Formats: sequence, C-alpha cells, structure tokens
Amino acid sequence: MGWPAFWEAVTAPRVVASLRLTFGASLIAASINAVFGLLVAWVLVRYDFFGKKLVDALVDLPFALPTAVAGIALTALYAGNGLIGGLLEPYGIKVAFTPVGITVALTFIGLPFVVRTVQPVLEDLELELEEAAACLGASRLQTFQRVILPAIGPALLTGFALALARAIGEYGSVVFIAGNMPMISEIAPLLIITKLEQYDYAGATAIAVVMLIISFVLLFAINALQWWSRRRSGKGD
Repeated sequence: MGWPAFWEAVTAPRVVASLRLTFGASLIAASINAVFGLLVAWVLVRYDFFGKKLVDALVDLPFALPTAVAGIALTALYAGNGLIGGLLEPYGIKVAFTPVGITVALTFIGLPFVVRTVQPVLEDLELELEEAAACLGASRLQTFQRVILPAIGPALLTGFALALARAIGEYGSVVFIAGNMPMISEIAPLLIITKLEQYDYAGATAIAVVMLIISFVLLFAINALQWWSRRRSGKGD
C-alpha cells in the first residue's frame, strides 16, 4: 500500500467516524473514571462501613469477568426492556446501541485501573499533613487542592492513562452494547475485524497504524504531564 492508498483508506468517512467515536468515548470514559475512581478509592481508604469488603471486591469485577460476558450483561441492563434501560426509556434516554452505551461499557472496564492505582497512595498519605493544614486555617477544599491532590496527582494520571489505554483497544465488552451501526456506533477495533474478515489486510493495517500513532501521542502527552507534575511537586517540597 502506497501513501495515496493509505491516506484514502484512513480518511474514508466510515473510518474517520469510527476513530472519532473510539477515541472520544475512551477519553470521556477515562475522565469519568478519574473522578469516580478517586471517590471510590477515597471511601475505601478513609471510611469503615458495612459491606466495605464486598465493595472492595466488586471493584475488581471487570478484571475477573470475561469481556464478552460483561458486554452481554450491560446490554441486557441498558436495553429498552432492561432493568435500567426500562427506567430511562420513558424519558427518551437510550443507552444501549448508542455511543452512550459504548461510553458506559468503557467506564465499567476502566474503573478498577484508577481505583487500584490511587488507593495505595491514599493509604500512605499521612493524615498529620491534613491536620496541620486545617490548624493553619485551610478549608477542606484548600487542603485537597494543596496537600492531597499534589500527592496523589501522579498516581491519578497513571490510572487515567491505564484506563484510557484499556478503553481504546477494548472490543469484547463494547461490541454487543454498541449496535455496530456504521457512522453511528461502530468502533475502530470492530472495523479492523470487519476488514480482516473481508481479507482487506492492508486496510485493516492502515487503521491499526493510525490508532497506534494517536495512542502513542496521547500516552506521551499524559506521561509528559505526569513528569511535569512530579517535578513541580518535588520543587514544592
């Protein structure tokens, strides 16, 4: 495949739409996981409550559950006649077989990466630092911004990067809930599989190369931000 054929293959409207959906949904899902993963890790570390061990075990469920099973279960839950989808349907909210469903699936499989990355850092964080900040008149928000966030920032960025990397290449848990409608809910990994089944190996490789390049650029930017955050934190200390 020469350069003109490569460019034609990767700029086809169907390919562009699938790449935009894949990376867009992955970034949204990783961002959601960064927020709620931090909240889950905070609750597990700082609070004791009934069922804590159960919640802690459920965090790892996406690791133990086969991705295809997760996809089928999420589809059953969020379909129009499902337990959750049935509650949303009267309000005109459709999750299954839409880009929203893809984001839900990617959020589900990426949450453990953030929780398990941030959790040990929170456990090692000394409470005396927060108490000292409070004694100096800092509010809870100021304590979080100036004491807690700099300490957990690199770990949070690492969890975000891991969740993003997992989401970009995810296939099994997404293929069922996506609906796989071209130009609407078709992800790039599925399009690669489709081209392989059609013996279009060059086209599949071209899409994979673009995904590889974009993924590398994103992860490089995240690592650079993480390095800058650690350097800034070191200067502050």
